[in-house]
Amino acid sequence: MTKQNTLKGSFSLYGKGLHTGLNLTVTFYPAPENTGYKIQRIDLEGMPVIDAIAEHVVDTKRGTVLGKGDIRVSTVEHGLSALYALGIDNCLIQVNGPEFPILDGSAIKYVEKIQEVGIQEQNAPKDYYIIRKKIEVKDEESGSCITILPDEDFSITAMCSFESKFINSQFATIDNMEDFPKEIASARTFVFVRDIMALLQAGLIKGGDLDNAIVIYENEQPQENIDKLCERLGYDHIDATKLGYMQHKPLTWENECTRHKLLDIIGDMALIGKPLKGRIIATRPGHTINNKFARAMRQEIRKHEIQAPIYDPNQEPILDINRIRQVLPHRYPMQLVDKIISISGTTIVGIKNVTSNEPFFTGHFPEEPVMPGVLMIEAMSQCGALLVLNTLEEPERWTSYFLKIDDVKYRKKVVPGDTLIFKVELLGPVRHGISSMQGYIFVGDTLVAEAKFTGQMVKNK
Repeated sequence: MTKQNTLKGSFSLYGKGLHTGLNLTVTFYPAPENTGYKIQRIDLEGMPVIDAIAEHVVDTKRGTVLGKGDIRVSTVEHGLSALYALGIDNCLIQVNGPEFPILDGSAIKYVEKIQEVGIQEQNAPKDYYIIRKKIEVKDEESGSCITILPDEDFSITAMCSFESKFINSQFATIDNMEDFPKEIASARTFVFVRDIMALLQAGLIKGGDLDNAIVIYENEQPQENIDKLCERLGYDHIDATKLGYMQHKPLTWENECTRHKLLDIIGDMALIGKPLKGRIIATRPGHTINNKFARAMRQEIRKHEIQAPIYDPNQEPILDINRIRQVLPHRYPMQLVDKIISISGTTIVGIKNVTSNEPFFTGHFPEEPVMPGVLMIEAMSQCGALLVLNTLEEPERWTSYFLKIDDVKYRKKVVPGDTLIFKVELLGPVRHGISSMQGYIFVGDTLVAEAKFTGQMVKNK
């Protein structure tokens, strides 16, 4: 089972803010399991904390801006992109101003620091959200669209059309996040000269220069305007008739701008709050459509807060019916688990095929057969017993007994023809033969019942 990760130690980065021009320090700290990403403004009274989730995005015009009340933190996407791509699940980020430093306009400085301090595996399992069906979010006005499809891992393809003769149509792909440090992290942010004047007049990009952005000059401007711009950016004066790229460092890749768009997508997907398993296809992406998609994904996750395990009937079982009979004492009509398809130190997944020949349907009910809820909980507990007994020597010499059942919820009836998928998780270590567990029962992707229960293992005389 994949576990959650945090940093092994803390690190700081220093630089100016892209929009404010302020000298800023951002520090990344390890955080406990299930913390997620939290950003703290240590320059403000009370040092308020903002949860880095999609609903807290308050502006997307020139980057991703998180807000809580009157508190704002902008330009967070590059740092979050590095955390997410490198598999960091839990991190506290402190910053002493209203934005993260822009650094070189990419995520590479964050990546280098994460690699330097190292990654610490934690005990809690990584809570992936697995994409089971196509989900699509569109913006009809801009023509932007983000689609996510089922896939075994997290991957992205970005396709951009900039209506520019220098970067008209490009695409970039990352199939494995392990390639992020080498293939994506160094891609720098970019801006068109046609947009810079308006940004300066709006009091933005006070910290922008040619060391932290690619500037694209494609529409001829008066020489006077270009001279002023070059002075503002610390660039040698150029002939206003010569169009092209303006930066101190040449392009790393021909499609660097689209690679940066892909970098931004990853940073904005970090605001979903769970790592994904699926393939994103993004057409004309930007922070606005990215956030719209991230919010839609959070709604989707809330609808399926507990995801059903993937069940492939063709998969060979971990424990078949014969092995189950060797471990459990139950026999007809009380043996209610047909096979185990997954088992780890803390979690087990089992299967029960419900047929019309079940003996309990004779009286429950003759005209409308419904599986009794108590038997559903009994079947779930048998999976839990198999989880614990599997860790013992000579498990056939032990028997499991109920001690307590709590928080039972039945959400949908179970009828002949249903296949029950049980997922049972240990809530803590087994002590003195006593174990507490959380169990879920699914039919397909639908949660039909859940319960917490405590059992005790007793050695047979």
